[in-house]
Amino acid sequence: MRALVLQQPGQASVESVPEPAVTNGTILLRVQMVGLCGSDLNSFRGLNPLVSFPRIPGHEVSASVVKGNSVLLPGTNVAVNPYTSCGQCTSCRRGRPNACRFNQTLGVQRDGALTEFIVMPSDKLYPAKLTPKELCLVEPLTVGFHAVARGRVAADDTVAIFGCGGVGLGAVTASNARGARTICIDVDDEKLQLARAAGGVHTINSLKQSLHDDLREVTDGRGPDVAIEAVGTPATFRAAVEEVAFAGRVVYIGYAKELVSYESRLFVQKELDVLGSRNALPEDFQAVIKLLQAGRFPVNEAVSRIVRLEEGPDALRSWSESPSRFNKILITMD
Repeated sequence: MRALVLQQPGQASVESVPEPAVTNGTILLRVQMVGLCGSDLNSFRGLNPLVSFPRIPGHEVSASVVKGNSVLLPGTNVAVNPYTSCGQCTSCRRGRPNACRFNQTLGVQRDGALTEFIVMPSDKLYPAKLTPKELCLVEPLTVGFHAVARGRVAADDTVAIFGCGGVGLGAVTASNARGARTICIDVDDEKLQLARAAGGVHTINSLKQSLHDDLREVTDGRGPDVAIEAVGTPATFRAAVEEVAFAGRVVYIGYAKELVSYESRLFVQKELDVLGSRNALPEDFQAVIKLLQAGRFPVNEAVSRIVRLEEGPDALRSWSESPSRFNKILITMD
């Protein structure tokens, strides 16, 4: 069968690979469509420390059941939870398998879904009456939904979301669904426009506007109750702590690629809750599917390009050369 393989940094090609073996408790799936995210781009560039080469990428998956069971019948369309959990580490024992110490994500620590067929455990599959394009958006949106849950966002909160890519859009949508007022922060006007379509109330282009002054203006001088960081730079890591209100909550989704220096007194002076947010839980998948089924997310606007598998290597190269040109790239296997 065909697969897109990252042979080494900067080198991707479509290759022939063995078909997967179905074992007890696993479901054979035909892959319909796969979304690319920032971690895939970093893998292509050789900047993802968790990836070894060669590697088949892909963890944002729309698939159809080929060989199922009494619940997942052949032909059922599913979204895929791409994470593993050991069941024994402290995270798993505390009911937080999304943060499993030994997690292996599809396309990162193990080969992913950019191939014709994959096998998955049945408990990692979510049947839904959604289009392949919508199913591909489930996983990236769940990461933002989980961050909002970690931040205990409520209807009377004002939430500042740093970064309006796929994950940030999930946080915007989830905050809006909880009735919170959202402030969307990015350096790209098109992404900010999309964030408004996803439920953002205010937008700030931090390249063109004063982040501090604008945040103070729209929060009556207090700062946002919750700051969610979905960029992964030292500047945005610091800004989240500096701009959040006293007694506020800061949630980090992104990984900063460099060491971050803080004015540490702010943690104590503001008595902040500083939280990490990793992957997503089953309830996040269910919440996103429900929202997509209700038509409450701008699916078509969020996807900038759909290409065939054979065009995938060129799409990765184009994205790497001009990242700002693309919101979300989907690769179709049909």
